[in-house]
Amino acid sequence: MLKVKTEALEFVSQTRCCGGTQFVCRHRSEVCDTDMTFAVFLPAEAENGPVPALWYLSGLTCTHENAMVKAGLQAHAAQAGIALVFPDTSPRGEAVADDEAYDLGQGAGFYVNATRPPWRDHYQMYDYITRELPALVRSALPIGAAQGVTGHSMGGHGALILAFRNPDLYRSVSAFAPIVNPTRSDWGRKQLSAYLGDDEAQWALYDACALLAERGWDRDILIDQGTDDQFIDLLRPEAMAKLLAERRQPGVLRMQKGYDHSYFFVASFAGEHVKWHAERLMAA
Repeated sequence: MLKVKTEALEFVSQTRCCGGTQFVCRHRSEVCDTDMTFAVFLPAEAENGPVPALWYLSGLTCTHENAMVKAGLQAHAAQAGIALVFPDTSPRGEAVADDEAYDLGQGAGFYVNATRPPWRDHYQMYDYITRELPALVRSALPIGAAQGVTGHSMGGHGALILAFRNPDLYRSVSAFAPIVNPTRSDWGRKQLSAYLGDDEAQWALYDACALLAERGWDRDILIDQGTDDQFIDLLRPEAMAKLLAERRQPGVLRMQKGYDHSYFFVASFAGEHVKWHAERLMAA
């Protein structure tokens, strides 16, 4: 039987899925000072002990539910014997600051630690994803220390910056249509200035291209980008492609002909990404 600890978590739902179990959980976040909801898929192997985990970070307007329902990752994770963790994209609640625009505020946390009012009281998503939630998940569920991270769009941005800043935490990183250079994009400059202020040196701490140029990454990287992505000019894949070549960085940015920005694109390559991560997590 699968053993879970319930003291720190409220289990909202528990559903049999692909031979494993899909959970939706809620908890009180001290970091974000509000209740947070996230999802976890555990493969059958988790009944026998801790398994590696792949974190999936979602994009603008999403919650934990979008990828859980639409990306089709569970079947691939079940075959590979790894867990999946789907965090929310921002803090939420009546007391949490928001904005009328879809690309700022709730649903648009950009995985940063905000330093400016009114956002700084709750928008501490960087610490939430890298510190608080992993500790909670590992204490309550049979998930081991080996973890990789991936994500889509804003979540692809999150996956890359989290890995580049924390190579001791993440053993593998990939992304689907990520915002790779937010300090040079309208999907980035608006949010970084709101959350962090006008000091662009602070923005660079949340820019995948700036981080890779400064810090490097001693493992390989997998990025998929659709050629028909309606947001491709905001994502700036050419900036990452140029940097990978200049640094002779192990990894690949694959331009996938005819694919757009939707979850049909993510689902089409989800299996390859899960397998890619599993090979690296199992070998660690």
